[in-house]
Amino acid sequence: MKFTASQIAGILEGEVHGNPEISVHKLAKIEEGVEGSLTFLANPKYTHYIYSTEASITIVNRDFEPEQQLNTTLIKVDDAYKSFSKLLEYYNQVKNNKTGIEEPTFLSETTTYGSDFYLGAFSYVGNKVKIGDNVKIFPNVYIGDNVSIGDNVIIYSGAKIYSESIVGKGCVIHSAVIIGADGFGFAPNTNGEYIKVPQTGNVVLKEDVEIGAGTTIDRATLGSTILHKGVKLDNQIHIAHNVEIGEHTAIAAQTGIAGSTKIGKNCLIGGQVGIVGHITIGDRVKIQAQSGISRNVKDDEFLQGSPALNYGDFNKSYVHFKNLTKIVGKIDDIEKNNGK
Repeated sequence: MKFTASQIAGILEGEVHGNPEISVHKLAKIEEGVEGSLTFLANPKYTHYIYSTEASITIVNRDFEPEQQLNTTLIKVDDAYKSFSKLLEYYNQVKNNKTGIEEPTFLSETTTYGSDFYLGAFSYVGNKVKIGDNVKIFPNVYIGDNVSIGDNVIIYSGAKIYSESIVGKGCVIHSAVIIGADGFGFAPNTNGEYIKVPQTGNVVLKEDVEIGAGTTIDRATLGSTILHKGVKLDNQIHIAHNVEIGEHTAIAAQTGIAGSTKIGKNCLIGGQVGIVGHITIGDRVKIQAQSGISRNVKDDEFLQGSPALNYGDFNKSYVHFKNLTKIVGKIDDIEKNNGK
């Protein structure tokens, strides 16, 4: 895919300074720019690279004035960083703009789908699945019976969506995600054996949810496991049965959330956080990486540690943790002196 400087300037509403017909076919960091690549300059500390970069086109802020001769064509915009991000988004849209049904695939006759649908090879789509407009399902995806998928959804290669799941419009599901697997529900009998509790609920993803690669979201025992609008999950996260996550909450990799826990809106949860089941976490809560949450959490709390403490209390306590040997030594000295 090639784009000229004039085409890129048109997309970004920018102004070309240099050769408007020069073309690029890949992206690069400014310090690694080569012929045929597009880069950008937003951080002033990288300014010196613009005089040596071999990138064919560089996006810069409108107020940038070179102090030396340049070998790169400039596109001046109001905000170089935002414009480059916009271009990345545009590039992804073009790259993913596939349509049609590849072979071999299995697509049930009872499935319905909208316009601009793409189904990659070796995918399976079960009975009575409803698929909206502009949905892109890449190769080796499994879609179970009675799944509903909204408009403008992207499902990347190798994802598995079990029966009855609901995927809202604008969701992005990355490779190896599993949505709707059975929750971890077992009950011991009188012999101490574990008997499986049937998991009859489903998973509901509201609009604009993004699920990172290798993440698993379990179906509810009864009712639904729900991720509300704008939730963002990193790679390799486990969401257990009947969990509910509020709007625009973001969770980093390797976090595990046990069953029936409710998490509020606009929370930020770091990597490798463990959250027990059947608790409630309020809105706008921030949890530092590797924390363990074993209690209800109020709105706006900032937590760290395992078991987690208030962030400020943890930092104050940590000063003493580091000096614990010295403190114990001083206590021993006091006791010895008092004993004389």
